[in-house]
Amino acid sequence: MLNHKWDEYISYYNRIEVPAKTVLLKEGDVSHKAFFIEKGCLRAWFNNNEKDITFQFAFENEILSGAESFRKSIPSFFTIETIEPSVLHWIHKKDLDKIVEETSQIPEMKDNMLNAAFDRQYHYMKHFLSFIRDTPEQRYLNLIKESPHIVRRVPQQYIATYLGITPVSLSRIRNRLTK
Repeated sequence: MLNHKWDEYISYYNRIEVPAKTVLLKEGDVSHKAFFIEKGCLRAWFNNNEKDITFQFAFENEILSGAESFRKSIPSFFTIETIEPSVLHWIHKKDLDKIVEETSQIPEMKDNMLNAAFDRQYHYMKHFLSFIRDTPEQRYLNLIKESPHIVRRVPQQYIATYLGITPVSLSRIRNRLTK
């Protein structure tokens, strides 16, 4: 059944090309779209006392949405924007809901959806716990080790907010490590 429906499911996605710094979802708005990244880099961030706090990056072949907002039709806790010029495929919530309903009884599809949710939960928990147990320098070293593509592609000011430090502190850490 899935192969027969695949062409229909693919037709629900809309391809767009957007420049860097394009806001795809604004904090406080209800999310009606999920984005698959063909090319580019996105970040998810929120405002905390007039400071941007980045908590997630997404790259090629990943999906990003305001998941809680998307699933529950509530205001988004964060903003999603492009960091680089990007090629994206978006799907409307009603269409994804239809696909999920039709495929939820297929064990492989159900496992894939659960694994994706658990992977995202693992990432958030690991990032959260690093703020409790690790120093900013250790968080940066972990980022270099585990996600070197982020360090190569993402501007330093976004990396700094992701690590919970200022750009000046990040610069000092980087200088210390290069000596």
